Amino acid sequence: MKLSEFDYPLPKELIAQYPLKERDTARLLVLDRQQCTIGHRIFKNIVDYFRQDDLIVLNNTEVLPSRLIGSRVTGGKVELLLLRQKSGLTFDALIKPSRVKLKEKIIFNGNKIYGEVTAKNEITFKALDIETIYNLGVMPLPPYIKRVPQDLDNVYYQTVYAQELGSIASPTAGLHFTEELMTQIKSRGVNIAYITLHIGYSTFKPVKSEDITEHKMEKEYFQINQEAQSNINQAHLKKGRIFAVGTTACRSLETYASGNKDGYTDLFIYPGYKFKLTDCLLTNFHLPRTTLFMLACAFAGEKLIKKAYQEAIDKKYRFYSYGDAMLIV
Repeated sequence: MKLSEFDYPLPKELIAQYPLKERDTARLLVLDRQQCTIGHRIFKNIVDYFRQDDLIVLNNTEVLPSRLIGSRVTGGKVELLLLRQKSGLTFDALIKPSRVKLKEKIIFNGNKIYGEVTAKNEITFKALDIETIYNLGVMPLPPYIKRVPQDLDNVYYQTVYAQELGSIASPTAGLHFTEELMTQIKSRGVNIAYITLHIGYSTFKPVKSEDITEHKMEKEYFQINQEAQSNINQAHLKKGRIFAVGTTACRSLETYASGNKDGYTDLFIYPGYKFKLTDCLLTNFHLPRTTLFMLACAFAGEKLIKKAYQEAIDKKYRFYSYGDAMLIV
């Protein structure tokens, strides 16, 4: 299966640079796999597609302010993306520019705090605690959002149900939900389960091998607690459908189906995969040649997904993290 099969052209002006003020007023493309039909709604209309005893699975991870801007002793700007705490105040990190040298100091907050490059893609801070470090940070907006993070991103780049700190990217399919909409959904007898998958570097890591089966996913921590497990079992007993909100919820569910309820997952889903727990998928529109786009193709079929994406482009949907949504039933 070739990487080039998962490409598509997208006009740059369709890449959303800001969130909508009202989360649930995003557009919603509804893709019916059985009927091979495409419909167009507003996100708040999603309640019309749920039935009593259905289960919605949400990823309640919370995004860390993991993007830090510092400077070299010589004055040059340095940007860090803290990927993972290794031990103490040592982190795996993406460091730009790459020419920053081993043992070089990076200064933050007017010389009050500094970090030292202790290995390739690793930095160790001299600070009081980890909270002090993250207080220096801002929201790690994706590179296709061509602006600096603003205060509004502290609100809009988090889901309203975010609870477990640990991600370096938002589970963006869930950004469209409001508390009011979730109350409305529950009033229809629809259940909600919260699982956790902390999104790591795999969401940014490009697929480089032309044979996509050679791509290796980075491991990400996930947990499906007892309450969520019970909700999943009840949905099966009552013959309700399981809606995965986002690719991270989907990958967590499918990992759980193989017998793992917590730990680390590196499950890579691409066309040919047989879904075990996910009946319906809510997702945003994804970049070409990414594992996220491949998962959507696996769920709905390459031909149908590409047809839906082309229609979304023709109708000028907003794409990517702050963009519109797609419901696949």
